[in-house]
Amino acid sequence: MSRDSANNVSSASRELANDIIQRVARLVSEAEAETKPLELDPYRSQLFELFVMADAAGFVSEEAEIDLTADNLCRELASHWGLASATQNAVESQGKLPPDQLSKMRILWSVLRLWMEWAYAWKRWEEFHPNDRP
Repeated sequence: MSRDSANNVSSASRELANDIIQRVARLVSEAEAETKPLELDPYRSQLFELFVMADAAGFVSEEAEIDLTADNLCRELASHWGLASATQNAVESQGKLPPDQLSKMRILWSVLRLWMEWAYAWKRWEEFHPNDRP
């Protein structure tokens, strides 16, 4: 996790961030196994709950000690699934990504898009609801 290197991040924060990442990974795997899109419930609402947890912990900010913005969360997931090396191998061999890796890449785009949309909406909530913060 990005800004974690300064070692001033508590072990509880690290554990929470790792738990969120692992839970997102499990949720994605469940949706993938059921061949259902993340954009539909129950997956969408469960992913949103994890977003809310990350935001409440202060992780959904580029300035956070532990950065779980959409980009960083997806970077963590891609690393967990070995997508960087799979993509590099496909490019070097001028071949295609294996079907399981291509599936992970597609679902990763869904995570990225949903997480970004929620972060944007969450950040602008007060602008449209000045007296009613969620």
